[in-house]
Amino acid sequence: MAVQSPARPAAVVAPPPAPRRRRSPVTWARRGGLTNLLFLLPLLVVFGVFSWAPIAQSVVMSFQRTNLVGPVHFVGLDNFAQVLGDPLLWTAVGNTLWFAALALVFGYPIPLVAAVLISEVRARRGLFSALAYLPVVVPPVVAVLLWKFFYDASPSGVFNTVLGWVGLGPWQWLQDPGSAMPALVLEATWAAAGGTVIIYLAALAGVSAEQYEAAEIDGAGIWRKIWHVTLPRLRGVLLVTFILQIIGTAQVFLEPFLFTGGGPANSTMTVLLLIYDYAFGSSLGGDYGAATALSIMLAAVLAVLSALYLRVTKSWSAT
Repeated sequence: MAVQSPARPAAVVAPPPAPRRRRSPVTWARRGGLTNLLFLLPLLVVFGVFSWAPIAQSVVMSFQRTNLVGPVHFVGLDNFAQVLGDPLLWTAVGNTLWFAALALVFGYPIPLVAAVLISEVRARRGLFSALAYLPVVVPPVVAVLLWKFFYDASPSGVFNTVLGWVGLGPWQWLQDPGSAMPALVLEATWAAAGGTVIIYLAALAGVSAEQYEAAEIDGAGIWRKIWHVTLPRLRGVLLVTFILQIIGTAQVFLEPFLFTGGGPANSTMTVLLLIYDYAFGSSLGGDYGAATALSIMLAAVLAVLSALYLRVTKSWSAT
């Protein structure tokens, strides 16, 4: 007797999806869209007037020859050609890249190391966090003037006095082209590291203690715990702070302006300081067209760099 195989159940055919109804302006208004727009309108107006309008005005000004006092002349791309033909531009670009490289080598890992050490402290963690953030509270101009006093080139200067205890110095901190830029990076790192430390501490608070306990059971020391537990959890934050630091160092202005004014011998002349010199280099106003042209070029370079960076690191940050 032949055994009949059980009948296969009929395949269930899913009903076709209902066609999406196109939202008309009347439907959008009935569902509260008009009310939402009315609530957002003041914010959009303020944002447009104080943010986008100056940007649009700067783009227009980059094609003009003006000092905001005399008549305005449309010159097309002459401002861009003038800036690109200025030999001081490439000096400023090189100095800015040098500042960014030093800040990444020294200023980027220091907040991470400080945050990890503070997170490992069992007692007085709040005190150490406050001390790490304290330089951020100091007004930037006050901090620069304070460090300028520390960098006094005389043997009685603070840093030279400390070096004299071990038989070194005195050093010309801000007067030597070779040491001026590292001196600026040292102060900038001290002034800005506290905010990044707090960001890392907030991210470390989300790492569960069970993961560290499991790593300890497996015999992992502190360095292996940092490498295999801490850093993977901070990957997204590290990527964000990395691009933010690149953007911030590319726009460095306060330190070279107050410390050295771009000297000695243009060794600390940066792109933003050159923009300032274009705009305010003469007694009756400088060349605002060239200043805005260089500003537009800097913004375009940073925008392209940020887009490429986010595209390259998108898959890595998601894992």
